[in-house]
Amino acid sequence: MFDMTLTLDIDKPREKKPVVAQTIFLAAGLALLVLAPLFFYPVFLMKLLCFALFACAFNLLLGYTGLLSFGHAAFFGGAAYFTAHAVKEWGLPPELGILVGVAGAAFLGAIIGFLAIRRQGIYFAMITLALAQMFYFFCLQAEFTKGEDGIQSVPRGHLFGFIDLSQSANMYYFVLGVFIIGVAIIWRIIHSPFGMILKSIRENETRAVSLGYTVRNYKLAAFVMSAALTGLAGGVKALVFQFATLTDVSWQMSGEVILMTLLGGIGTLIGPLFGAGLVVTLQNYLATSEFPVTIITGLVFMVCVLLFRRGIVGEFYNSRLGRKLGFEHRH
Repeated sequence: MFDMTLTLDIDKPREKKPVVAQTIFLAAGLALLVLAPLFFYPVFLMKLLCFALFACAFNLLLGYTGLLSFGHAAFFGGAAYFTAHAVKEWGLPPELGILVGVAGAAFLGAIIGFLAIRRQGIYFAMITLALAQMFYFFCLQAEFTKGEDGIQSVPRGHLFGFIDLSQSANMYYFVLGVFIIGVAIIWRIIHSPFGMILKSIRENETRAVSLGYTVRNYKLAAFVMSAALTGLAGGVKALVFQFATLTDVSWQMSGEVILMTLLGGIGTLIGPLFGAGLVVTLQNYLATSEFPVTIITGLVFMVCVLLFRRGIVGEFYNSRLGRKLGFEHRH
């Protein structure tokens, strides 16, 4: 009894250290985001936050459920179109417009997910790509999307009727708030019993079936949740840039979010944030240079694949310092 008590007393301080370290990292990150407009262009920061949320939502499906979707641009761009149309044509306030985009993305996710989860592996990925391309051509032909011109001059409006989002500072902190809420929802999902089941499906689907779980239902639920959160990012992005175009629903957009997630680290909560930050930063600062952005991004991806097989954040988590600070990474 004495030895057991002594062991527990010794271990307690060690358990607190990782929690303290992670809390410090979190507080520093939030402080950095709050103060970022003082040092960086607000529109660039808002774009980064939108794509970071997009990557986190995609990672919920790939990193924690093990489903690789090549069609997530349909939810991102679809929500951008729905939000832009609702705000500009229907005159809805921005918060309701974003909710329309989220609902539309969730509806698309339910349809595409219902059809795609009947297959696994590369067949699942190809079905999502095919259905997303069908939605792309629908957006190209539909009247409300304005075809190749897209929906332009989307008003940002007034949040809750009195916060003017045409002011860059107000818009940035609104985007930041949506980003924090979105990431918090993802964190809650993956740390819930539902999230534990998703991880078990990712690791061994056959065993999850043998334990009595209806795997298809859990996959569909995860797919719809990922689509809805992706729609949240797409709807906010439409208000930030005040337009929605075919670029948002193209297969290249699906490829970009896969790249962001792989660079940051699959199966880590903050990995996609770093991946999105890296890709968006390269696109922003190389856009006005003579260097081709796609080639530079491809070279960065090659280097990361060769040197950081788990992604940038994944390698940090797996390092001695990361383990000492209490971070975890899937094996």
